[in-house]
Amino acid sequence: MTNKLPWSVHSKPLMLAPMQGLTNRALRSLFMQWVQPDVVFTEFLRVRPGSNKALSRVNVTEVSTHNGKVPLVAQLIGRDTRALVAAAEVAQDSGAEHLNINMGCPFGRMTSGSAGGALLKDPAGLEDMLAALRRVIHGSFSVKLRAGYDDPEQIFTLLPLFEENGVDFLVLHPRTVTQRYGGQADHTITSRVVRATRMPVIANGDVTTAAAGREILDKSAAAGLMLGRGAIADPLLFKRLRGAAALKPSRQERAAELRYYLQELLQRYREIFHGDTQVLCKLKGVLAFIADQDFKKNIKKLKRCKRLEVFAELVDAIV
Repeated sequence: MTNKLPWSVHSKPLMLAPMQGLTNRALRSLFMQWVQPDVVFTEFLRVRPGSNKALSRVNVTEVSTHNGKVPLVAQLIGRDTRALVAAAEVAQDSGAEHLNINMGCPFGRMTSGSAGGALLKDPAGLEDMLAALRRVIHGSFSVKLRAGYDDPEQIFTLLPLFEENGVDFLVLHPRTVTQRYGGQADHTITSRVVRATRMPVIANGDVTTAAAGREILDKSAAAGLMLGRGAIADPLLFKRLRGAAALKPSRQERAAELRYYLQELLQRYREIFHGDTQVLCKLKGVLAFIADQDFKKNIKKLKRCKRLEVFAELVDAIV
């Protein structure tokens, strides 16, 4: 492998997943300070077909403001090869050392527009896209994808394509695109992919507890884990997986964790978003993933809150 991976080859990296609307630079900065993921991903950087502007100013800022202490992977989503190549060059000029292309997103306009997971619906054009991106990407080049568009066996037909075009590692979510988030992620597929390729495979999907994550690593022999919804619900999942935080925190410990998490996000969101309405919207996006039964009433009140100062008071009252 000629390109430097964004983690030590002797480690089992725990990565923060790219989650649209959630893993912005404010949230990433908190996670890097508090729970130390080994690698973090941007939200996907949208690349529009035929656009004269390869990346938006906001997307450039997401890359250029990274502090560099934790490796950052910039994730591109699009379908136009020329535009993707231009975006990759802009991202690298802005400081990105590692780039990833999204072939897994099952939602929204990007899917209907043949990007994200929809790229797997018609894989004939992937070879030219991958080869063109590999030519301009200086650091690691990775792909995040589902097991297939509607056939979970499709991944096995794609592995030679990825290997031949210099993809350095895969992040595999073993559902199909059409499944969205229904059912269970089938990590027996992850295990089979690990055995079928020389590329490192990062396991993604349904890593919601430390026990689940360890079982996936043990049974699949994956190179590492990517944490998405589970980490947004419980950032300390990174530390729980490493044995550095309680597997089952007491109510008092969990209350303190929630207070710190939401207080820090509130402060950091105020610095990068404009107006109380936008800050509240972003905070409620995080709350949508938190389902602690012990704090059900607290979360319900926070979700209904319409004023930021009241939100702050409600957070302080979590005990």
